Amino acid sequence: MDKKMRERIQLPEAFEQRMKGLLGTEYEAFRQSYEQERYYGLRWNPLKTDREELMRQLPFALEQISWAGEGCYYDGSEQPGRHILHEAGVYYIQEPSAMAVAEVLNPQPGEILLDLCAAPGGKSTQIAGRMKGQGLLVSNEIIPNRAKILAQNIERMGVKNCVVCNETPERMAAFFPVFFDGIVVDAPCSGEGMFRKEPAAVAEWSPAQVQMCAERQQMILGQAAKMLKPGGRLVYSTCTFAPEENEGVISRFIETHPEFSIEKTPCDPAFEAGRPDWTKRPVEGLEHTMRLFPHKLKGEGHYIAVLRKEGSWFPTAVGGPGSAGSHDRLEETVSRFLETGLGLSGGWIGRQGGTLQRFGEQIYLTPGQMISLQGLKVVRPGLHLASDKKNRLEPAHALAMALQPQETEQRKELTREEATRYLHGESLACGEEKGWYLLTYAGYSIGFGKASGGQMKNHYPKGLRK
Repeated sequence: MDKKMRERIQLPEAFEQRMKGLLGTEYEAFRQSYEQERYYGLRWNPLKTDREELMRQLPFALEQISWAGEGCYYDGSEQPGRHILHEAGVYYIQEPSAMAVAEVLNPQPGEILLDLCAAPGGKSTQIAGRMKGQGLLVSNEIIPNRAKILAQNIERMGVKNCVVCNETPERMAAFFPVFFDGIVVDAPCSGEGMFRKEPAAVAEWSPAQVQMCAERQQMILGQAAKMLKPGGRLVYSTCTFAPEENEGVISRFIETHPEFSIEKTPCDPAFEAGRPDWTKRPVEGLEHTMRLFPHKLKGEGHYIAVLRKEGSWFPTAVGGPGSAGSHDRLEETVSRFLETGLGLSGGWIGRQGGTLQRFGEQIYLTPGQMISLQGLKVVRPGLHLASDKKNRLEPAHALAMALQPQETEQRKELTREEATRYLHGESLACGEEKGWYLLTYAGYSIGFGKASGGQMKNHYPKGLRK
């Protein structure tokens, strides 16, 4: 990918002095990276497509990212966020270095995993793709507005097995003691690694902010430790260069949590091992933590440490959802609607392995491994199936995004013009079809429409319309 010269970023003097001390003769190469165009990345969604199919369908070139199996670079002059396939959840636009975090976690189908600081959803959707709809993913975000954006991205990518929470780390630890097989803590940080991507972050930076972030990160990591099963893995990451927020946080954590050790993991040759002398508290294994520098790879700055909790875990029975749980009558009603109203094959709900729950008019399928939702601040209790409109069910947009087109015969493939109009909220002309139809473009689901009297009424959510 060609790099284009750009206006010189004015970095904070204290930041520059510190980086000169850390990098020595490498500093000039590091500084020059800020005058070069940043790299742009997207991930194809394995829940919907594969790399070859995506490359065939997109009208611009992609280049493989070496450390991310589903990651590709694209040219910055392109606008993949405006493409219909983006709205169909076929890919997720994400900074290339950020893709390394979930890659290091190495999520597997059937696991119970947590993304503790998850908004806007890049790492959560990457983890979900590897889980293949099996197991439980809990994605949490403390800020309400960001939690809603997180839930929207989970929905767009067609994730079935994710519960989105809006809680503090302390409350999450109280609800989920010793519960998860793996945890990602992509901690809020001073953002030094994003100075090239987000120049506004330069104005917000200060040494005091670095110290404040380090203290907060220590708290978050301590709460995450309470939620991890023995033998589980905890991946800590930041997008900053500050040793106080990286090696310093990990050193203090290991000192106060002797049941954890730093794990060495295979990584891309462009990643650089952490340097123990960057912190006043070097601990065994600190050299295995990783730094991603923008002058050494095609991406922004990150830090990653993988922590293993000693011991082995013997599974115990996990209670299902609480009093709002499934009822035979509800399951019968929803199953009949899915079969006769949407054309899904019999037993579809049972094959998903979840539990039906009603929240007012809304009906969700909550993953079976989830604990009781009572008392939790939940934005998305699982897969939104339908709304009960005065004893008449209406399918949820999330269900459309989670369905594969071949799961129903009641589907209609749209042209590019029709799909564009649908995303704008327009009704479409149709033939003699009647009832609900899964609308698709290029073989991917984009939403539901209801046919009647020669018109396909638009049911694309108003808040998503372009």
